[in-house]
Amino acid sequence: MSTSNQQSNQQSSALSPHKSSRQNYMSDLNSPLIQEDGDNKVLKLRFDVSQYAPEEIVVKTVDQKLLVHAKHEEKSDTKSVYREYNREFLLPKGVNPESIKSSLSKDGVLTVDAPLPLQLTAGETMIPIAH
Repeated sequence: MSTSNQQSNQQSSALSPHKSSRQNYMSDLNSPLIQEDGDNKVLKLRFDVSQYAPEEIVVKTVDQKLLVHAKHEEKSDTKSVYREYNREFLLPKGVNPESIKSSLSKDGVLTVDAPLPLQLTAGETMIPIAH
């Protein structure tokens, strides 16, 4: 193997961990997560809204659905930009919409925390495994 090929392989392998960790981070953003908060459990949802200003983002519930909406419009004499982001998530039964909290990080990740009702967190059911 020539020196230039070795250098090329070293560079691409050095870049690979960054790329895969970025991909894992981005895929984690779209996955719901249940975290323990003392005796309670909280549904944690994360959304990448980094292309939007805080005032362009709306988080609300309608019935048992969590809705995240963001819209950006920019117009000048030479160009026009329009971006829209919509996500809808069906909340578990019994989640109190008044207890849901959201926060926006500096890097544009919106986190929504929805405390789960006790009846969903209490009780254990064994699931049989078919052979």
